[in-house]
Parts: sequence; C-alpha cells; structure tokens
Amino acid sequence: MSRVNRVDHIAYAVASGMIEKWAWYHIAIEGGKLTKRVDDVRPDDEDSSMKLWCIDFESFGIVLVEGIDRKKISQVSAFAEAHGDHSVQHIAFDTVNLEDFVTHAISNGVNLRGQQLVSNDGFGDLKQLFGKGYAKQNAALMSFPEYVERPKGGEGMSTSVPQNTGKNFYQRIEDARNSGDTSTLIDFSRMPRDWDPLKSQPTETQPNDAPNHTLEAEPA
Repeated sequence: MSRVNRVDHIAYAVASGMIEKWAWYHIAIEGGKLTKRVDDVRPDDEDSSMKLWCIDFESFGIVLVEGIDRKKISQVSAFAEAHGDHSVQHIAFDTVNLEDFVTHAISNGVNLRGQQLVSNDGFGDLKQLFGKGYAKQNAALMSFPEYVERPKGGEGMSTSVPQNTGKNFYQRIEDARNSGDTSTLIDFSRMPRDWDPLKSQPTETQPNDAPNHTLEAEPA
C-alpha cells in the first residue's frame, strides 16, 4: 500500500532579488495564484531570515524562499549559492496518515528533523514533518523531504501541536547548521541485503480479462 499520495508542493530556493521575478513566472506564465506572502519570517532575528511566497496550482503548490542576510548569510542564500537560482530545496509529499507514516519510517531507520508542526501554508491547513537531508553535508546545503497530511472530511488540525510560521522550520535547519549536524535522512545499512524491488511490490488482484502489467526486470 502506498503511504504517500502525491506531491503536495515543491519549494525552490531563489537567488537574492529574484523572488518577485520567479513569482511573476509562476503566476503570469504558468497560471498559479499567490495565496501567501511573508516578506520576513524572522523579523526579530538579527542574524538572518528568509522571504516565503506560496503559489497555488490547485492540485499542488510551489513555495519560493529567498534568503535575508544580516549578520550571517541566510541558510537559504547559502543553498541558492551552492545549487543555483531556483533550485529545489525540498519536495513535500502528502501522506495517507502522517502519524502512521512516521511510525513506519522511524522503525526503518529514517531520521526526521524535530517534531510534527501544524501550519496554514497558503494552500490550507496541514500537519507537517521535515526529514533530514539526503546527503551528508552542511544542513543548510542539503535538500530534504517534507511529509504532510491535509485534513479530510471537514476535520481540523490539532491546536496542541506547535504552529509553524516558517520561523520554527528555519530554526531547525539553523540549529543543525550551527551544531555541525550532518546526519542524513536514512542509514542504508538498515536495508535488507536480500531486498528485491520486484518481490517487494504489493500484488493487486486483477479481473481475468485485464492485462497483466506486472513489472519484469530487464535482462542483464
């Protein structure tokens, strides 16, 4: 059974002075709609911050983040400098049930960054949790996954979970950056030695007259 449904949103880190230009591209050219704009998620932070703009495409969203450099270079500025303007910082995946996914992921050695947050990210209410980076490097420079769950059937989000305004998420990356934490999302030593991608796929019952689309390995 799939534990994620779809791509919920994609977050791009943009170069200094480019957030308005890329917003124009995604809105005027691609047809998105600006649903949230925060020009400084950490206005009281003397060190650094970021801008955050959310653009809705109905079936998925795009988030643009641009660094604000003060006493320090923003983690977003550092990411855009390392990977290029409009580079993918993270992709958020919608889960069937976030708590169940987290339990499953942690039991298989997945490393998540902090605890679950609740937010309205411009696309609506959601529960969200961020993974650590895919690669072993400075936390500010790593791309990473986000896992979310949107309310279903009129359900609301629990107010007992910490709220995320962009500030909390930024702080988690900043803490890892300052402490030199380069730990990654997954330890592949947990991967079974006999794991086979064909055998691990769920088997679906098909009608007798339905074509069989079972994936077969290519010959070596």
